[in-house]
Amino acid sequence: MAGLAVVAAAGLIVDDRVLVGAPIWFKPFKFALSFAAYGLTLAWMLSRHAPPSRTGRWAAHTVVVAGTVEMAIITGQTIRGRRSHFNIETPLDQGLFTTMGLTIAVLWVATLVIAVLLFRAHLGDRAATWAIRLGLLLALAGLLLGGLMVLPTPEQQAAGALRTLVGAHSVGVPDGGPAMPLTGWNTTGGDLRIPHFVGMHALQGLPLFLYAIEALSGRCARLRDERIRLRLVLVAAGWTAALLALVTWQALRGQALIHPDAATLGALAAVTAATAAGTFAALRRPGSGTGPGTPPAATTAGTAQPHHPGQELPA
Repeated sequence: MAGLAVVAAAGLIVDDRVLVGAPIWFKPFKFALSFAAYGLTLAWMLSRHAPPSRTGRWAAHTVVVAGTVEMAIITGQTIRGRRSHFNIETPLDQGLFTTMGLTIAVLWVATLVIAVLLFRAHLGDRAATWAIRLGLLLALAGLLLGGLMVLPTPEQQAAGALRTLVGAHSVGVPDGGPAMPLTGWNTTGGDLRIPHFVGMHALQGLPLFLYAIEALSGRCARLRDERIRLRLVLVAAGWTAALLALVTWQALRGQALIHPDAATLGALAAVTAATAAGTFAALRRPGSGTGPGTPPAATTAGTAQPHHPGQELPA
């Protein structure tokens, strides 16, 4: 996928074709980067499962095959100058789009298998364990939300466009309109790619958040306490889940991310206030067994601790 991203980046430079309002190689470039991050993160997570699991290895191989098939179709359609997603104009286009749907379903099931394996394993201290587990759950939710895009839109049903297209990533406006730079998200209507993105990349976000906490623990002694790190991970996961729900609700109402209405801003303010309160509560030093004279725990996400019954469950 990293190699394909380089090829797609070259395509952005030398190929000036435009498809659905965007440079034709932009989609392969974005998808290649996303799959590279997805595969790298799953590989890192599985490396923490000791001993290595045969089931996990086969699930990982399934993710690789599904992702490769998906990208082969996207790249092939790009070369042909055709849409890969939602395109059912010809029997070939319809067959390729159906195959893409099946490969993503297989990828989701394989990711679910990996999640089940890691929920049953001890992956380090409790903060690291739950950062990985909750990141996987949010990624699975984000993948599922992508299914909203393949449903026929009311406009397609009214205009009889189901003969050529089925589904869209925009809500309330046609695909290919004015878009945000870099992401390509719609600026005049809702965009279902946003919740898909937020959910999927929680897979990287929560572990990276934990590593940021641990990097700061050298300056803030309180962050060396495993229980405080666990609480902060749970707050971050709650914030991500709330944000996922909020951007999904916003997109389904046909509202652009950069043009929120009063209801969206009110919900965002409530989420922000709840997160701030949760962070304040999480940073309070645990009263049990921790006092001024008790040194805080110094475990890190990179060091596995001896397993005790019930240790993996958050308080």
